Amino acid sequence: MRSGNIEQFKHLSQFRDIRDFNNNIEAFLAEHKKDFTKSELICFKALLRYCAKIAGVSNVSINKLLQSISERFGEVSESTFHRMKRKAIKLGILTVYTTHRKNGSQSSNVWVFNRFLNSQTIDTPISDVKQEKVAKNQENIVEQLTPHKTNNLLETNNHINKRNENVQKENLDGSYTSKRVPAEFRDFVKYFFNDAKTIEEFWKVIQIQTYYYTYMSVDDKVSLAIDAMKQLIRNVKFGRKVRNVFGYYYAIVEAILDREYENTLHEMYEEYAS
Repeated sequence: MRSGNIEQFKHLSQFRDIRDFNNNIEAFLAEHKKDFTKSELICFKALLRYCAKIAGVSNVSINKLLQSISERFGEVSESTFHRMKRKAIKLGILTVYTTHRKNGSQSSNVWVFNRFLNSQTIDTPISDVKQEKVAKNQENIVEQLTPHKTNNLLETNNHINKRNENVQKENLDGSYTSKRVPAEFRDFVKYFFNDAKTIEEFWKVIQIQTYYYTYMSVDDKVSLAIDAMKQLIRNVKFGRKVRNVFGYYYAIVEAILDREYENTLHEMYEEYAS
């Protein structure tokens, strides 16, 4: 394939518009996000940002892509990008075309995203679908955050043998929270969950979710954490039944970060379209 301007590859797009493209990608990630590491997801989403002018098609160079990732998220290796590429191709969401200049030398690849939704579902909003999948999987997602339940006999024995220890732990209010937790977040959460261990677990969710977002300052993380907590409290107050509060909080934080990415994608599309 001969290299050229991005408009030259418009016929490769499989999507009606940017909204159709976003719906397909969101549905794909709801199903396959677990197949990528955090760093690979950053590469995947960075590539998506360059597919706004022609929905689902880009000819951005790998060097430019990695530079943009470095400026926003911190350095990611080229090998990580290629691992993401191989996974995306294997999962059927991405096709890569090599291009050549007139002199025969190789130029930038053309990245073409494939449809994930069939024609019967292209108009279906997928945010609810994604939320349902998150709800079903949230206990598995945050398994590392909460201890496994033991059988009733063991629970009874522990209750008898460690009664005093348990009482002492339950009496540790928010003022005993670890110094690793920002004071602003601690002071906000303790009005609703005045327990040191609980506050620390909520902050652990933020640390896990933002681990690869190296551009985020502590203030950014605190703002994210409080916004997510407000949403959790609001939903519970309005009658939302939550079986695992840490899993639900994890899902809320993840949704906020995903919306931030989608807003960035739309802004880039508007910039290219203007």
